Amino acid sequence: MTGDLDRMAGRAAPAVFVVLWSTGFIATKYVLRGAAPLTYLALRMAIVVGLMAIIAALTRPQWPDRRGVFHSIIAGLLVHGFYLGGTAVAIAHAIPAGLSALIPGLQPILTSTLANRWLGERVTPLQWGGLVLGLFGVLLVLHDRPITGEAGWGWIATGVSLISITLGTLYQRRFCNAIDWRAGNVVQYIAVTALFGTGAILFEDNTIQWSAEFALALAWLTVVLSIGTIGLLYWLIRHQAATSVASLFYLVPAVTALMAYLLFGERLDAVAIAGMTACAAAVFLVNRRS
Repeated sequence: MTGDLDRMAGRAAPAVFVVLWSTGFIATKYVLRGAAPLTYLALRMAIVVGLMAIIAALTRPQWPDRRGVFHSIIAGLLVHGFYLGGTAVAIAHAIPAGLSALIPGLQPILTSTLANRWLGERVTPLQWGGLVLGLFGVLLVLHDRPITGEAGWGWIATGVSLISITLGTLYQRRFCNAIDWRAGNVVQYIAVTALFGTGAILFEDNTIQWSAEFALALAWLTVVLSIGTIGLLYWLIRHQAATSVASLFYLVPAVTALMAYLLFGERLDAVAIAGMTACAAAVFLVNRRS
């Protein structure tokens, strides 16, 4: 019975991850109505540090040595720091929530190339075909979008997110897999709290307009995303090849765009739907082993 449950959980984990990860873009749009990007992120990460410290105190995980602390800091700055910072800045600079996931959705292309050279993972011709199909799908979703003016800075920020999450997942897999996730996350979140706190002090006025909407969005991002979904991502990284994990990010733009259409009325036309379908087919191909 336990084996069956484990197999079911393993099959369900990727789909659960995609849905939860997509909600992060939606919740970010809500939370940015009450605070500037770095101010909100500094508050979010400070709360996460407190929650993770409680979890660590109760469960008493093995703490990493100096080298493990160093690797955890680097992974945290990449996975949580520049990725989340780029996403929040993009949405704050007029990139719709449904589109803010698009450039990071190119991650599988970059990951497959780097994983092939850095981790020694073999990418089959069928998987390469899926990666190309996914790129085509993302380009379809991206058609006829403004890329100049304020939106241009937003797209640059999403590019930072793409590079950061790609390098972060690969770094996590290569250097942090043996580190207990509870202890590792405490170190990672302390590092990014310092990063966002410094940025908020230097570049923002640090004001927060508290409301029920802001508090609920912040709670979702803090507990469900930063603890639950990140934990699920690291579980997937430990149990699957980097290319297969990265391929899940192809589905995030489509799911995010659907949520944004339902919640904010963001446009979802026929070409975009075709692109989303291509992304779904790409995930299937990339996850094939032969």
